[in-house]
Amino acid sequence: MSIVPRSPADRVVVVGGGVAGLATALRLAPCPVTLITAAPLGLGTATGWAQGGIASAIGRDDAPALHAADTEAAGAGLTEPDTALSVAQAGPGLIDWLVGLGIRFDREADGTLALGLEAAHCRRRIVRARGDSTGATVLEGLVRAVQACPTVEVMVATLHDLIRDADGTVRGVVCARDGAAFRLSARAVVLATGGLGGLYASTTNPRGATGRGLLAASRAGAALRDLEFVQFHPTAIASGRDPMPLATEALRGEGAALIDENGERVMAGVTGGDLAPRDVVARGIFQALARGRTVYLDTRGALGRSMPTRFPTVAALCAEAGIDPATQPIPVRPAAHYHMGGILVDEAGRSTVPGLWACGEVASTGLHGANRLASNSLLEALAFAPRISEAIAKAAPATAPIRPAPLPPSFAGQEGAPDAVRAIMERHVGVVRDEAGLIQAIDSLAARPGCPAAETGLMIACAALARRESRGAHWRSDYPGQLPAHHSVTTPAEANAKQELSDA
Repeated sequence: MSIVPRSPADRVVVVGGGVAGLATALRLAPCPVTLITAAPLGLGTATGWAQGGIASAIGRDDAPALHAADTEAAGAGLTEPDTALSVAQAGPGLIDWLVGLGIRFDREADGTLALGLEAAHCRRRIVRARGDSTGATVLEGLVRAVQACPTVEVMVATLHDLIRDADGTVRGVVCARDGAAFRLSARAVVLATGGLGGLYASTTNPRGATGRGLLAASRAGAALRDLEFVQFHPTAIASGRDPMPLATEALRGEGAALIDENGERVMAGVTGGDLAPRDVVARGIFQALARGRTVYLDTRGALGRSMPTRFPTVAALCAEAGIDPATQPIPVRPAAHYHMGGILVDEAGRSTVPGLWACGEVASTGLHGANRLASNSLLEALAFAPRISEAIAKAAPATAPIRPAPLPPSFAGQEGAPDAVRAIMERHVGVVRDEAGLIQAIDSLAARPGCPAAETGLMIACAALARRESRGAHWRSDYPGQLPAHHSVTTPAEANAKQELSDA
């Protein structure tokens, strides 16, 4: 890969090596891009672990309006209809773009795309690759394209902070490599740093997914929205691994059932049953576990026998755990999986701070609302990448003098979340929350100054305490009802005030 010389006047820095960062870097061509990744390309990102697929209204019986309606229904009143429709409309074209990059999706015998069904979708619209290896396949294709793109420079480093000029415009990043910090100036920065599942003891995310992008954006003055909405995937495989391996929702779409140790259906009597929205199923399993029951995903029989070819990733994960899905049910439990909240952005992915954009899970675009619809995550990142590139191309360059960000002396111990923080988040800011637990979490997290993971967790806990209702993935046992639908927006000043209050 050739490297094009860069200067702060023309360079765009993109932070993140998952689908959001890679797609944005490619869409920015021929603008020179420095892509910052925490690990070598293809490693350390949740994209590679995405099993289900990409939702797209391609089927003859489907339409973007139906896809958008399902997205709104899952979002529990907080999905923005215009965003849901525009993203759904973009879906088929985005699949074509990926195919044009050489990415192969599963097809029927007649050559048409094979479409799967997942929870809360009214049609079969999940585009898959290698069965349950969609994320890995898409990631591999995007990595190949980035490596072949002469305008993209890849740098392995860790984000620490954002650089701003005298007017408050973001003009670059402070990163660290091999324990030493350095500055990198740019005309614009795109954060595509993923989620924060690593803050929880039970998670399907990489351990490094601790919301570092959220924290950097907050420190730079960006508004954050709906931080309290953390999605817990219902069917993480309870095999003792950390992070927890995932049993894709597509298994339930193909007939797998949730049962307890007595063979009773866990979701019996619940609207939608095993294919109810994720927040509903996660709570159903959580409540069963709280009553002392053991929950399994039952794939025994024909589905289990077909898993090595139809769902090879899950089949391999089961084999590692000593489970034969054809003859044994798979033990499962909810685990932190996706963050619906994030950096507040507009329809072009632009944050409230000039010079700063956000794409993918770190952003709050209005698509997911209070609960993300299955297989809308890769779709959202792919849909916003071209919008962001177009907006950056049109943006006038900043002219104010740069205000250097401080360089920390060391990054030792700042990677990942300490076990104590993960335990606090798991116990008190998990599937079911209450005031006493959230206050205890806030007190415990605020008592850990200088810990980035604790600082991010504190923002989540404060937002959860402030929302005195149950909606989507945020469930308060002490406030089971709903208030009129509203977003929660956190500004840095509000976050500081909440921390001062907890300190008092």
